[in-house]
Amino acid sequence: MFKKILIVLVVLIAAFIAVGLFLPKDYAVTRSAVIEAKPATIHALVGDLERWPEWTPWKEAEPSVAVTLGEKTTALGASQTWTSKDGRRSLTFTQWDPKTGIAYDMAFEQYTSSATMRYEPQGEATKVTWRMEGRMDGVVGGYFVLLMDGVVGDMFEKGLARLKAKAE
Repeated sequence: MFKKILIVLVVLIAAFIAVGLFLPKDYAVTRSAVIEAKPATIHALVGDLERWPEWTPWKEAEPSVAVTLGEKTTALGASQTWTSKDGRRSLTFTQWDPKTGIAYDMAFEQYTSSATMRYEPQGEATKVTWRMEGRMDGVVGGYFVLLMDGVVGDMFEKGLARLKAKAE
């Protein structure tokens, strides 16, 4: 009996590893919202890390998050770090333009990702597109990639809804 259980366990572990090796490693998550405001109004919220708690959903999702702002909170090079039950992370603006949006890099303990928030004027409104992309290597990385759109996408939708409410 023990031998059969051991064989089944080995087969399940081998299958998990084999499937994990062939899963995609790259991910991209994109969500958009049309906000009845000009890019400058939106950028006042998006382009200043000090104002992110007003519209981002991260603290609500993980109350243990402790954020430390960098020396700069606006413009190119603005940064913040945070710790939570999942570890330490950082974010740094790599592009910053009041007319077109921002880009930032995020460093997690095991991987990095790049993200953008782009503004596209549409008459009196602005379409804001939030995108994050990256790569997760390793056997388990592919499994996480499968979950990224649902988990991060939901957070982006909440954040964009809060941004819309705040900017309008």
